[in-house]
Amino acid sequence: MRLVERFRIKSKEKIIGFLNSIHSGTLGSVDENGFPQLIPMNFVYANEAIYMHSHRVGEKIDNIRRNSKVGFEAHKHVEFLPSYFFDPEDACSADTLYISVVVKGLASLVEDLEEKANALNSLMEKYQKEGYYKRLSRDMSGVKHVTIIKVKPITMTGKYKLGQQWSKEYRRYIASKILERGSPTAKESVALMGFNPCTLEYIHEPDFVP
Repeated sequence: MRLVERFRIKSKEKIIGFLNSIHSGTLGSVDENGFPQLIPMNFVYANEAIYMHSHRVGEKIDNIRRNSKVGFEAHKHVEFLPSYFFDPEDACSADTLYISVVVKGLASLVEDLEEKANALNSLMEKYQKEGYYKRLSRDMSGVKHVTIIKVKPITMTGKYKLGQQWSKEYRRYIASKILERGSPTAKESVALMGFNPCTLEYIHEPDFVP
């Protein structure tokens, strides 16, 4: 198995679940001089597309009107692994555990009021899970005047690196070093690596469940 293939997220459902577990992503459009413009955005994946709420005017809006081809990226930094975990004399040994998704697609500005309302409701469901709001409908003035960017994916690829390239025992050793180092994310990272963070008991192969 090639190394790149080993790190690939093969399930579309997992990619979508991961996207909707991440609070912000980066939209990449092309400006009038051919340079990429990268903007962090709140977003939701719904109905086979990525939706974003936006100001009505701005460079990214101009870029999309001129060139619909865009990129979108979302990632989760899981854990930095210091070089001394692997070799106390080689700083190049440092590594990182992560999960990431990259999308290439076509962007448009949503005009259909029903689609706009559905997109806004999906955004609210993602970011305000506790409720306490009235669902939006196509007849509301706010829906009529807000700008919604839609990205229809052409390709959507995901990668994760959680120690699946290592043997179980070596992964347990690295997990123990992570706990010993005691970062704020240590226990979550060890769980993603497949171990109980309290006992280091093996639970499953490295995986993530959004």
